[in-house]
Amino acid sequence: MNKRAIFIVLTLLIAVFLTSCSSSAESASETGADQAYIENKGSDTIVNLALAWAEEYQKLYPAIRISVTGGGSGTGIAAMLNGTVTIANSSRSISEDEKKQAAEKGIEPVEYIIAKDAIAVIVNPNNPVSQLTLQQLSDIYSGKINNWSEVGGEDRQIVRLSRETNSGTHVYFLETVLRLGSKENKTLFSTDTLLLPSSEGIINELRTNPNAIGYDGLGYVPKDLKMVAVSKDGVLPYVLPSINTVNDDTYAVSRDLYMYTATEPQEETKKYLEWIMTAEAQKIVADLGFVPIFK
Repeated sequence: MNKRAIFIVLTLLIAVFLTSCSSSAESASETGADQAYIENKGSDTIVNLALAWAEEYQKLYPAIRISVTGGGSGTGIAAMLNGTVTIANSSRSISEDEKKQAAEKGIEPVEYIIAKDAIAVIVNPNNPVSQLTLQQLSDIYSGKINNWSEVGGEDRQIVRLSRETNSGTHVYFLETVLRLGSKENKTLFSTDTLLLPSSEGIINELRTNPNAIGYDGLGYVPKDLKMVAVSKDGVLPYVLPSINTVNDDTYAVSRDLYMYTATEPQEETKKYLEWIMTAEAQKIVADLGFVPIFK
């Protein structure tokens, strides 16, 4: 092949390469490379709700891309403080220590209450115990009560199940149930409590272990397990968790669910958070077994 022929071949190859690059760039733009991106991370309690919201919102606004992952409330808030996520999901309010970390970084987190939830106390359906007081639950989980016969059940050793310490549900249950809402109370979980990394882990253990007791967000409780009615003091009625009993404040273990941003959100994130507060989005809250923020 002479030099002229080589030159022509090289010229054609370069032209094909440039055309391909241009086509790829156009394709990337058409498929959303320039989309607005919202990264959402944190509470495992909220993750299914956040995924449902993200899916619906992206149908309404295809130019927005929303990524949702779990990992626990503490993980989400830490990522928000480190600037690696847009929105942190949390099943508890931000702690004083986290507020201090934020202040040290010059951050003023913005809080959004996006739904409500009840923490259901759950046992195996073969367990005859159907009701407990908050004090009995505190005594069970702290190790003062160790046998089901002490609370009207069979002579069986109690197996305690809990979410792991990074979970906002774990923190809320510790403060509201074990410590009965008192900041001066320093009661801790019994050292033999099994700490499980997910709601699914607690559910699976309860299905196979008739001696176990656990707790989980109402939206995660399957129909084949048994919820225990709870009384605040043994005098007030024993109440099962539901949307109605959360709204009328008769169920003793209910809470707000949160999203946090590190600062006032930018335009697309603000629009998304405003949409979450609409009746359309709050219907998804009820559909998934959580409690909408308005009746």
